[in-house]
Amino acid sequence: MKHFCRSFVLLFFLGLISSGTYPHETIQAPAQDQNIQVVEMTAKKYKFSPSPVHVKRGMKVQLKITALDHVHGFKINIYPDGADAKGTPGLAFAAPKDCWRLEKGQVTTIEFVAQTAGSYPFKCCVFCGFGHMGMKGELIVDP
Repeated sequence: MKHFCRSFVLLFFLGLISSGTYPHETIQAPAQDQNIQVVEMTAKKYKFSPSPVHVKRGMKVQLKITALDHVHGFKINIYPDGADAKGTPGLAFAAPKDCWRLEKGQVTTIEFVAQTAGSYPFKCCVFCGFGHMGMKGELIVDP
């Protein structure tokens, strides 16, 4: 019986190792999708950083914006400067909003496909103090 128990335990652990489920196995993070361009940004005291933001046309873009000092907002034109606002939008959003609320200390992810090259102005859309009206930036979709 003793021999049977030792053999069973040994076979059990060998089975775990060969099946790839050994408890101390290192788990690899999945490779990041090469078709997504991630841009980390901050919003703080009347300024978005970086600005301008450059992205590539045809790419799926994730803006990951963190408000550092207090609540801010993010509103971006979906048509490039000078384009007809009745045609197809140059930025196609996964979940369109008029204004994204950026909570202090939290990352807000805004996802879209950059379909048309051009310049897209953005601004703060949540009143944040005396300099609120000047809190602007620019996203440039490069061809």
